[in-house]
Amino acid sequence: MDSLASLFSNPIKPIQAQEVKTRSLNAAATEEHSCEFGSGKYYALCAVGGALSCGITHTAVTPLDLVKCRLQVNKEKYKNLGNGFKLTVAEQGAKGLMLGWAPTSIGYTAQGICKFGFYEVFKNFYGGLMGEENAFLYRTSLYLIASASAEFFADIALSPMEACKVRMQTSGLGTFPTTLREAAPKIYAAEGIAGFYKSLVPLWGRQIPYTMMKFACFERTVEALYANVVPKPRDECSKSEQLVVTFAAGYIAGVFCAIVSHPADTVVSYMNKASGSGIGDAVKALGFKGLWGGLGPRIIMIGTLTALQWFIYDGVKVQLRLPRPPPASMPESLKIKLGLAQD
Repeated sequence: MDSLASLFSNPIKPIQAQEVKTRSLNAAATEEHSCEFGSGKYYALCAVGGALSCGITHTAVTPLDLVKCRLQVNKEKYKNLGNGFKLTVAEQGAKGLMLGWAPTSIGYTAQGICKFGFYEVFKNFYGGLMGEENAFLYRTSLYLIASASAEFFADIALSPMEACKVRMQTSGLGTFPTTLREAAPKIYAAEGIAGFYKSLVPLWGRQIPYTMMKFACFERTVEALYANVVPKPRDECSKSEQLVVTFAAGYIAGVFCAIVSHPADTVVSYMNKASGSGIGDAVKALGFKGLWGGLGPRIIMIGTLTALQWFIYDGVKVQLRLPRPPPASMPESLKIKLGLAQD
């Protein structure tokens, strides 16, 4: 944490005339925004940020995701992360590491639109229902409920492409198409539309806890970093300094996300590979130890992924000049009730 604090300029310095110029680099509260907070345009642009943050990052880590899935469903053949990369390159060449990039890009772009866009909608909506004071007092619950609601719809958007991706990545060589344009019709011909949604329930089981942790942990970590680590208030930090905090909080959140969602992630991979298998069948076949297979690679992947997603999302907000409210603070009315208001 000390190293994080060292990235920020010293907030205690003599007031000089040239400081007026320096303030232009800071996230001034008077900066003109491109839209009003809570407007339709605001939510639409947040969805654009979500599409970019999820689509770009998930596509970029396709090789790691590929090996992780194979470790989960074929632990006899793929012993560890290094062995998985080595076998994949030996059998399919370097280009084999990008198998499934197309459904990954399309699916997670759609998921990002719903995940981030709907989160902003639900957080504002539920917060309004709760009232300003309760929204602050129970803000962790607010983050959890809003993110769970958003992810419910995000997974419906993701499921068809996730089914194609996992089948392409985990099927034996020569037993299943390796391109999306051939994989999707084959799944539809064999299982109908249900084939794209057969793992939706375990997908919810994986993604909803993941997203609840991702958003709630991120929001509270940002709050804690500004309160205890960053040596000056957020509104005195430059945008680049704020993005450093965003990245750090995102990585911390990502580690916890990977752990809480991993067993369900393993079940999703197994069910999409084994045609006709249910959740119970997958759990029985994998066993307790098998449910945690590939956790190490997933922590690396999800930690980096989550940090980059938040960094890109917040960066898009900066570039599009969207309103970016500061971390939650106690309303004045509540301070008065608790006797904390200063005269």
